[in-house]
Amino acid sequence: MPCVLRLDIVTWRATLISRMSTRPEARDRIALLQGHCRPVILRTLLFGSQHGQGIARAIQEQSGDALPVDHGSLYPALRRLEGRRWIRAEWGTSDNNRKARFYELTKTGRRQLIAETDQWRRLATAIGRLLGPNEA
Repeated sequence: MPCVLRLDIVTWRATLISRMSTRPEARDRIALLQGHCRPVILRTLLFGSQHGQGIARAIQEQSGDALPVDHGSLYPALRRLEGRRWIRAEWGTSDNNRKARFYELTKTGRRQLIAETDQWRRLATAIGRLLGPNEA
C-alpha cells in the first residue's frame, strides 16, 4: 500500500499516511512542506482579494492539480497570516451569492512574499545542485 507524506499546516507536523488509491493523478500530487504554504497563499492573493474556496481552487489549478488544498488546514493558516498582518479579511458576497470572508494581501504581506520567494528560490537552487543534472 503506497504511503503519502501529508503536511498538517495547523500543527506544522508532517506525517505518513497510507493511501489506498493507485490512481496516477493521486500519486502525482505533492505535499507542501513546512513553511512553503505561506508564500503559496500570499502569491495567490497578489492578484487581488479572494475567498478561501477561491484560494484553494487557484492553488490547485495553478499547480496543475499537483497541490490539493485541505480546507481544514487552509483556514487556520489564513487566520495565522491575518494575525501577522500579512493579509486582511472582510466579509463579502461570493459569486454564488453566499456570505464569505475575502482575504487581501497587505503591504507587509507583499514584503514577506518577496522575502519568502527569495528564500524558496535559494533552497530550490541548492537542492538542484545536490541532486545533480536530470539523467532521465
